[in-house]
Amino acid sequence: MHLIELYKSVQGESSFAGLPCIFVRLAGCNLRCAWCDSEYTFTGGKPYSADEIVAEIEGLAPCRLIEFTGGEPMLQSRELLPLMERLLAQNYTLMIETSGERLLADVPKAVHKIVDVKCPGSGSAANSFRMENLEALTKNDEVKFVISHREDYDFARDFIHTYRLLEKAGHILLSPAFSKAPSLLRTADNATLDPRILVEWMMADGIDARLSLQIHKFIWEPIKKGV
Repeated sequence: MHLIELYKSVQGESSFAGLPCIFVRLAGCNLRCAWCDSEYTFTGGKPYSADEIVAEIEGLAPCRLIEFTGGEPMLQSRELLPLMERLLAQNYTLMIETSGERLLADVPKAVHKIVDVKCPGSGSAANSFRMENLEALTKNDEVKFVISHREDYDFARDFIHTYRLLEKAGHILLSPAFSKAPSLLRTADNATLDPRILVEWMMADGIDARLSLQIHKFIWEPIKKGV
């Protein structure tokens, strides 16, 4: 497998936000979202064997929560899925953040999937979600929409209702898009959509979703990597 980085920090998003977590960031992505903050993962990386990854994870004990992210981790599914099974057998709690552009049916059910359905504001990545993946969702899973503007919000709201996401997944997350060139200030001014506006839309519609802020960008400088 090719990794960009492996480190321990706190989970910045999802229903696990704020918990200590080991991040395994895989190299490579086949999408190019307009607001992507991880373009440094598109190429490169260092080769690791499964044994080497497990050894590094064990060196970060006692943390038992692991997130596989990227890039797009499912591009390396041939090596990733057996590694997940191995770590589950060692009683780790696993998460994967994925675009849902790749089939997810073979991801172990015990893994918490955070599936990022791309809205129109993502640019060329819009409409990349594989609809078959709706059937792979469980109540362990979360569906995330990154919201850049009102069109994105309307898309997410309609998608949630049309496909009855709350009957399939445990949580729905709405996350304001973040500037690709933020200031060093740890404030919501770096969001391209004011979170207050997004909350107003959510409240007006009574949408049963969770506002998701990337809290690591409020703890550290927004451009800092490896946190």
